[in-house]
Amino acid sequence: MMLPRHVAITMDGNGRWAAARGAPRTAGHKAGLEAVRLCIKECSRLKIEALTLFAFSSENWRRPAEEVTTLMSLFVEALDRELDELHRQGVRLRFIGERGALAMRLQTRIAAAELRTAVNTGLKLQIAVNYGGRWDIVQAARALARDCAAGALRAADIDETRLASRLALAGLPDAELLIRTGGEQRISNFLLWEAAYAELYFCPRLWPDFEAADLAAALAFFAGRERRFGNTTAARTGAAGS
Repeated sequence: MMLPRHVAITMDGNGRWAAARGAPRTAGHKAGLEAVRLCIKECSRLKIEALTLFAFSSENWRRPAEEVTTLMSLFVEALDRELDELHRQGVRLRFIGERGALAMRLQTRIAAAELRTAVNTGLKLQIAVNYGGRWDIVQAARALARDCAAGALRAADIDETRLASRLALAGLPDAELLIRTGGEQRISNFLLWEAAYAELYFCPRLWPDFEAADLAAALAFFAGRERRFGNTTAARTGAAGS
């Protein structure tokens, strides 16, 4: 079965999962950690090159302060608890997003986790925290603008390759399969550049209930797609027709 090199997941439905059980929204985020572990384990087993998880968007700051505070604490706790196992599995861990707004304690944990796993050669795991696709493109454009202002680059030399080299996921293959749980059918400002040609798979299951069978179904969906990248089937196969 053809597998994607890079899987990206919007982990949606934690709050609704908790509400359905009469629990606070934060209980859903805690329950969702098991699905995170499962996806990391399965992607590692299948030798998928990269997995990017959308954990906290730049728009999520609008949520209730208690929920945001709990989420940030969860990130710290998860790093402290899971890092040894991730390192043992050979996972290279990176965080993408604007870190300046994060608590210094979390920034310190993030930097330490990235440093510890930097030379690992297994699954490349990216966690998007305070991330937005528009932010990503803007910060890349600003970096190129600084180069132009310094005389190191001409505006005429800016192309897709140069811009992509300044994005948060520079050096990784583009996302080939984007999964969103929870039943919503939108990308919500996630990897706007890198998912330009991704296959989109919308799963109705809420994130804490996401199982290995759901991931397998998404991968089977990808394997059944004909990826033409704007071309036609005939042109790619050399057959007659349109």
